[in-house]
Amino acid sequence: MVTKIKNKNKVKVIPLGGLGEIGKNITAIEYDNEIIIIDCGLAFPDAEMYGVDLVIPDITYLLNNSEKVKGILLTHGHEDHIGALPYVLNQLNVPVYGTRLTLALVKSKLQEHNMLSDCTLNEIKPGDEVKTENFRIEFIRVCHSIADACALAIHTREGVIVHTGDFKIDYTPIDGEVTNLQHFAKLGGQRVLLLMADSTNVERLGYTVSEKVIGENLTRIFARAKGRVIVASFASNIHRVQQIINSSLFYGRKVAFSGRSMERISSIAIELGYLTLPEDQLISVDDINKYADERVTIITTGSQGEPMSALSRIASSSHKKIRINSGDLVIISASPIPGNKKLISKLIDELFKKGAEVIYDAVEEVHVSGHACQEELKLIHNLIKPKFFMPVHGEFRHLKQHGDLAESLGMESKNIFIMETGQILELSRNGARKAGIAPSGSVMIDGIGIGDVGSVVLRDRKHLAQDGILTVVITIDKNSFNILSGPDIITRGFIYVKESGDLLNEARDVVKAELDKCMERKITDWFVIKSNIKYCLGQFLYVRTRRNPIIIPIIMEVI
Repeated sequence: MVTKIKNKNKVKVIPLGGLGEIGKNITAIEYDNEIIIIDCGLAFPDAEMYGVDLVIPDITYLLNNSEKVKGILLTHGHEDHIGALPYVLNQLNVPVYGTRLTLALVKSKLQEHNMLSDCTLNEIKPGDEVKTENFRIEFIRVCHSIADACALAIHTREGVIVHTGDFKIDYTPIDGEVTNLQHFAKLGGQRVLLLMADSTNVERLGYTVSEKVIGENLTRIFARAKGRVIVASFASNIHRVQQIINSSLFYGRKVAFSGRSMERISSIAIELGYLTLPEDQLISVDDINKYADERVTIITTGSQGEPMSALSRIASSSHKKIRINSGDLVIISASPIPGNKKLISKLIDELFKKGAEVIYDAVEEVHVSGHACQEELKLIHNLIKPKFFMPVHGEFRHLKQHGDLAESLGMESKNIFIMETGQILELSRNGARKAGIAPSGSVMIDGIGIGDVGSVVLRDRKHLAQDGILTVVITIDKNSFNILSGPDIITRGFIYVKESGDLLNEARDVVKAELDKCMERKITDWFVIKSNIKYCLGQFLYVRTRRNPIIIPIIMEVI
């Protein structure tokens, strides 16, 4: 059932990413002649995206309405919320608003792309407001697995839209900055038109464990370490890194950072005061062998088993400066992102083989999520009391279950909108409805190429990965149409040539026979000849191998 909208002016909520997927979070809010953007994140490629480095949102709708866009508002500094900024700002240069740490991470990214001097970054604090002609946006402090995270309250003439960002409710956070529940309650006493809430952990019952508990567990685990302690964590989880530092200092250990993102983010956090580490306790990876093993902690990247990460290179003995010693204690302080379980299992196996003791989430509680579980979500819903609800940040099952949770709390199902990326939600004080679709989707980043990898290229890459390639080279006299050399066959990723000489010889005979037929029929069009070779050779290879390699005929003319 759809509520009829009578007002001429409507607020449009346009999710351009982050729905039905993990990552790539970006949402446009449009009212009258203005658009504001919430977050600008990327996603990492799945297993079917061969060779793709990153995935960013399609911003065609924003480019088509660029004169309306007033700014980008960032909830926090995770890659799935800021990672696409360099690519988007290159096309749509608008002001960016975020908290101190968030903008510091953004600046670092923009410097890498040589864009910092061209961008306008505006630092705000929790409690500050950003105003445009049609919007008044409040930044509200929330707890998450990175410091300086905020929710947003977007005030319009039609009502207030609350976007929680990524959040959890931690009553004992490491920095003492708790989620501002009082302000959420205050908003609930007003007219909240729409709630957009994080759905990542909606499947989990109860409450998220406090980050402080992990610190206590780490200190207890450090007590039994006889050699070096190597801890892998998300580089952006500064509170976790601080607790690893605290446990290290408690037991008299020096601290070294390893991994590009860990070194970069820890340096920024120390400079801004978000990490506390005495200068004389920080050592370089180059100097770890100058200290006894029991006096060293290495904090590294690679908690997801990424093949090129520092921890993976350490496990495979390919790291230039760090080798696993017998007696090392390795702690993987993170839970697997969906799709990474096999990588992490392989990593753990390799570490055990090298003689390390490995602690991970299935063995000890060394990680907690930064996202709200069911009871925390219920609290936010009951404090805010929205008229309409739109779950965000999650795959479809997360959005559906969050909608069911809202309904169990008494919200009418007609007021709950399970949206898809690109769908437009129109709102006014009188009602809401789904109202069309905006251009949306994914843009793939491959090296320095942006958007030049599409479905056809991915299909070919998948084909190459599964069946390989076979090239047929023939040299023909242009005048007499006689074969001067070949057909020669070159394969890659198809068969092992030394063990399949007979098959390739038969394949050459098939090609030669087809060429003879073309000559008999006086076919001289190269396109037709190549098509015939591809067809007959493809048929032959499939019968013999049940494979369909990509076949590329090359005909060279000699005058």
